[in-house]
Amino acid sequence: MKRKVLLTLLLCSFIFTASADEGMWLPSLISSRIKDMRSKGFRLTEKDIYDINRASLKDAVVLFGRGCTGELISPEGLLLTNHHCGYGAIQALSSLEHDYLTYGFWAQSRQGELPCEGLEVSFLVRMEDVTDRIATGQSEKEIIAAACKEGKGFYAQIENMYYGNQKFLFVYRRFTDVRLVGTPPSAIGKFGGDTDNWIWPRHTGDFSVFRIYAGADNEPADYSPQNKPYRPKRHFPISTKGVKEGDFTMIYGFPGNTQEYVISDAVDYIYNISDPMKIALRTKRLDIITKAQESDPKIRIQYAAKHASIANAWKKWQGEVLGIKRLGTLEKKLRYEQEFASWAASRPEYCHLLDSMKAAYNRNRGPYYIGELYAETVMTLELPKMAAMAAAGKSVVQLHKDFNLEVDRALAKAMLAEFVRLMPEGKLPEALEVKVAQFGSTDAYIDHIYNNSLCREAATAAQCDKSDPAAEFYAIVRKEYPSQYRVRNLSNLAEIQRWYRPYLKALMEWDGKRSFYPDANLTLRVAYGSVAGYEYADGEWHVPQTTIDGIIAKDNPEIYDYNVPQRLRDIYQSKDYGRHGVMIDGRKSVPVCFLATNHTTGGNSGSPIINGRGELIGINFDRTWRSTMSDVEFDPTICRNISVDIRYVLFVIDRIGGASYLFDEMTLK
Repeated sequence: MKRKVLLTLLLCSFIFTASADEGMWLPSLISSRIKDMRSKGFRLTEKDIYDINRASLKDAVVLFGRGCTGELISPEGLLLTNHHCGYGAIQALSSLEHDYLTYGFWAQSRQGELPCEGLEVSFLVRMEDVTDRIATGQSEKEIIAAACKEGKGFYAQIENMYYGNQKFLFVYRRFTDVRLVGTPPSAIGKFGGDTDNWIWPRHTGDFSVFRIYAGADNEPADYSPQNKPYRPKRHFPISTKGVKEGDFTMIYGFPGNTQEYVISDAVDYIYNISDPMKIALRTKRLDIITKAQESDPKIRIQYAAKHASIANAWKKWQGEVLGIKRLGTLEKKLRYEQEFASWAASRPEYCHLLDSMKAAYNRNRGPYYIGELYAETVMTLELPKMAAMAAAGKSVVQLHKDFNLEVDRALAKAMLAEFVRLMPEGKLPEALEVKVAQFGSTDAYIDHIYNNSLCREAATAAQCDKSDPAAEFYAIVRKEYPSQYRVRNLSNLAEIQRWYRPYLKALMEWDGKRSFYPDANLTLRVAYGSVAGYEYADGEWHVPQTTIDGIIAKDNPEIYDYNVPQRLRDIYQSKDYGRHGVMIDGRKSVPVCFLATNHTTGGNSGSPIINGRGELIGINFDRTWRSTMSDVEFDPTICRNISVDIRYVLFVIDRIGGASYLFDEMTLK
């Protein structure tokens, strides 16, 4: 009990002393940060951020889909998130006849809003520290089961904080009737494409508009034409006054994954092994898909969401490698561990920790690499997966809508060849070696599969059984795909992770100057900072605001991602910005994006950026390329998150989408 009390005191003290602009804080514990937040310009209270007894800002934030954030902006369920977060839903609704990706979509009434099959959003109902309850014998299953019975649409999860030194229950309410209200053309919502992704200056209008629907009782309900717009407890008012350097900013969202406390062995694996391997493999996949998309408009639509999904992490990893090198993160970790080891040497409970952790990494690095190799090569192929589903009696007709046999064949040849080449000696599945030898080469084996599988066409897919060559291939690789290594990071393997619980406890006792906040794990967090530019390179200062002038400077009708709508060109030429035009550096323009110092990661996409009065000023959608290493080391001098300015969102809704009627239900200030 004394040790438990000591740990609680340590956690509280480190939460209080954490440095500015770094950290992803649990909303229920935000009271320890309010004094610092108020000194930087926040004007609300901790109860305004999180309260379970009355409406608070948490009630205006949703987990969008299974990995993004969204925010409510009206009392009638209107929701904003990123264009790239809604991209899969938009792509699923698109066709050559209705190409919403290229041309955008704007409902002109509630009746015109499009249902998004399979899309869901979840509100956090409450979070609770259940460490003591579990320590006294109550099981996690019991706690979760009881929470799920609290209301309609409820589900719950227990998540580890500080590698299990604390355990929190998160109770959510899920809504499954979500409809597309509006989305800009890709040349706005995805302006710059992969070229500009993770880059500053940025000119992307990365937003889309959805609406949540509920039953007549305002409770979650499956899709029905009789459903009504959901009436949220809280929605964000929108500031039209803009931002300037130094202004307070707060982000409220669901960051997905950080590894701030991992030891040098983990950084070495990321930097020298994992990221380089994954970058190279995804480069090959992207080259094949890009070439196919350029050859056929139908393939461009079919593979748009797939290409975006592959490319996002691909470019992020490149920036992560550069950032780790620039900061010398690996060397810093090694020095830190040497200092810790000196302190721990005289403490029996801690002196063995680093040796035990390093031994665990050595045992698991190779097998985890094999798991990642499977995940990035043979497990990405669509035809084998569809064949396995069909053989199990599941319909795959809908999957064929976004499938091209020859594109997948080319991907299969490239990925199987790389799988064989990169696999450590003696680790290839024996059955696969037999098949490759039987047909003489990996290419010939793939041709046999893709020429003879009944699942190659939707019309014959239902006849596919376990003997189908594609289903057989999937069974071979799936059987050998090491299930115990299918975790997000090497450090999350049970044999390694078990050592981080005492290690974090030891660090908290030893390092009184360090900021300790729980790693991101797709639970609701608060981060705060300010609008700020940064020094990109020696003598090269990047200002924190971009404008529509930069869009026109990049406009190129010959390049899909830079071919802006003619309507935007016409507005720019006439400078007819209406209520959205502002004076910037002595000229009339429209603001587009801005930088801030908030600590973010994947999952924060779509998160609301609010000012000190709790008003929406932007939508987070990215980090700068040199910031992507912040998942393992946050550097306040260069780490910046990128947001689309809410004033550009309003401009596009009004002047490009012709949907200014939506303003009638917003609270504009």
